[in-house]
Amino acid sequence: MLDEELLKILACPRCKGDLIYDREKNILICNDCRVFYPIEDDIPILLIDASKPLEELRQAHREHLQ
Repeated sequence: MLDEELLKILACPRCKGDLIYDREKNILICNDCRVFYPIEDDIPILLIDASKPLEELRQAHREHLQ
């Protein structure tokens, strides 16, 4: 779990916008860029190349429900 103080200062590396922490999925979401960033060993991987489209999450969720 990420520290609340750290979450306050993190920003999307692409647009510099706010990130939303999804505790359940352990990811950081940028709604403006429509991407998410992984968190590995409690370290946010805030590299543009590490981002993945939000659509991947939706697709995985749909597959899980089937």
